[in-house]
Amino acid sequence: MHASSWDVRAFDLLAPLYDLFMPPADDVDVRKGFYCADRDVERVIDVGGGSGRAASVVGATVVDPARGMCERARDRGLETVRGAAEALPFADGSVDAVLIVDALHHFDDRERALAEAARVLEPGGVLVVREFDRATRRGRALAAAERVVGFDSAFYTAEELIAAIESVGLDPRPVDYGFGMSIVGVRESSA
Repeated sequence: MHASSWDVRAFDLLAPLYDLFMPPADDVDVRKGFYCADRDVERVIDVGGGSGRAASVVGATVVDPARGMCERARDRGLETVRGAAEALPFADGSVDAVLIVDALHHFDDRERALAEAARVLEPGGVLVVREFDRATRRGRALAAAERVVGFDSAFYTAEELIAAIESVGLDPRPVDYGFGMSIVGVRESSA
């Protein structure tokens, strides 16, 4: 797996308690990103989807390297694939939307993960990234707290995330700014 080995082990250990401490995903935030798609959104994967917090509100398949998190997602009745964001086990152009909700900062190679998301998107499909902006006061506090507990997290600013999404060939569309930001990348539709 490509994700930080400590992060994966930590999420394996935290899996049984994870949902007790984490709020459910806001389906409005996720669906706002879907509205940017230039196609119908039916086949959705939630990369780094953990216990299925976001996947359960939109009917996505969870992709996660942590076995314990995949088990939690299956307990919710969700389809799961154990795999890393940096090497998605899906064919080119095989999904309508890729979600990355509160997880990008845990990926070992964020740029490679974004490139993989772009690769698996159908033309007109969307990448929806819900992440924490390290340029905000709360974002800096979260980054410091994650370092204290041993996570190898790396957070983007909104501007950096927009540039990273554009660098993998997607059209970036900011949806929400602030501590919790949503940036969408749309894959150009075929002519």
